[in-house]
Amino acid sequence: MSQRPTTAPGGALLITPRERAERGRAARAHTPRSSHAEFDPGAHRADPVEVIEQQSLVRLPELVPIRYGRMIESPFRFYRGAAAVMAGDLAATPSTGLRVQLCGDAHLMNFRLLASPERNLLFDINDFDETLPGPWEWDVKRLAASMVIAARENGFSSAESAAIVAATVRSYRERMREFAGMRTLDVWYARADAEMLQVLASGRLAKRGRSQVSKALAKARTRDSLQAFGKLTELVDGERRIASQPPMITRAAELLPDLERHELEDMIRELISRYGKSLQSDRRHLLGTYTLVDMARKVVGVGSVGTRCWIMLLLGRDGQDPLFLQAKEAGASVLAPYAGASQLATQGERVVAGQRLMQAASDIFLGWERVRAPDGVERDFYVRQLRDWKGVVDPSLMVPRGMTLFGELCGATLARAHARSGDRIAIAAYLGRGDAFDRALVGFAERYADQNERDHQTLVEAVSSGRVSAQEA
Repeated sequence: MSQRPTTAPGGALLITPRERAERGRAARAHTPRSSHAEFDPGAHRADPVEVIEQQSLVRLPELVPIRYGRMIESPFRFYRGAAAVMAGDLAATPSTGLRVQLCGDAHLMNFRLLASPERNLLFDINDFDETLPGPWEWDVKRLAASMVIAARENGFSSAESAAIVAATVRSYRERMREFAGMRTLDVWYARADAEMLQVLASGRLAKRGRSQVSKALAKARTRDSLQAFGKLTELVDGERRIASQPPMITRAAELLPDLERHELEDMIRELISRYGKSLQSDRRHLLGTYTLVDMARKVVGVGSVGTRCWIMLLLGRDGQDPLFLQAKEAGASVLAPYAGASQLATQGERVVAGQRLMQAASDIFLGWERVRAPDGVERDFYVRQLRDWKGVVDPSLMVPRGMTLFGELCGATLARAHARSGDRIAIAAYLGRGDAFDRALVGFAERYADQNERDHQTLVEAVSSGRVSAQEA
């Protein structure tokens, strides 16, 4: 590796790779790798239900019970909706002081198959609602804990779940070391595509596992605007309209009285018209060739339930040329109280900037805008395609071998995302060649999975007592 000092675009002299590595190794003195096993919530830890209730205050009240209903289904479902709870916990854990662009919600189901603009199928991180610069360890710990929680839900033994976490973290560590020795452009161009996934599956999985991978790849390629068009729309008086399925999907025309409905529809039209300014010029031109014909509110995810999310049907050449876009409300990241507020002008731009920085390739329609709602409140949104070859792997169908391989893919993908924005050489030097950090994260993940189970039970009891209302959906 060359030790020549590098120079920033502005002309400032940067430290050499050797100095960067020394910085990473020096961090072991104040933050030993073994210290990452620690998790001591303490007597003053925030009530998890209160944290979730505070989030609900700015959400659509009629949808909040659906969120609680989803979160009480299982400890893993609770975990998916409790990023704000864990953010407070992570802030109290040891940190090296090395910062990267964080996903902010790096649990295993936020790693999935996605399409590149060149129509290649990639494996990457998907959800960036909480993205923000912060300590690299936070993403790794959230991923590791999610592996234990999912493994327990599948009935795996403690030894099996520990092995899965160790493999996940080892993959992050080893891949970060590889990135530390690579040219910067090679790091930027790195990606995991469908061909690589099939090669891995053929060498590591049994026949059933290989079949599941092949089916997931094939299914992902069918999940696009045309598939959504057939599934989510219907003909009404000869015109194509989004089919209402309340409360999960409700057309804007059915939500409000006529006057308020027109104001809402005008807001969404303004949003689509103006957000194009955040796109590249060629993609802005492409967006302009489509016409907005219908819109509906959609309930999405677990943690996002209650936020304002709109799906829009646009048509291009004719009535059989659809484009489905999704505009999702962007609030402040749950990490902001602990990692610092975003320096960008709007929360929508925060989400988009983080996604573009961390993903190997992003949706061509990914952009943002701020609009004034009919209630007079300005809200931030980010926009992307509703479906663009997205494929989700169901962890409940995995056996230990399959979850181990999946964890390795997630760990390597997270390392690549962090290497694009942070000091990959310093992080790699801190992690080292040994398994000290891997073993520490096994301990942390087990302890946090225990805490998550207690938090889940606290919410279940809050629903039973009537403190909060839950609704099945």
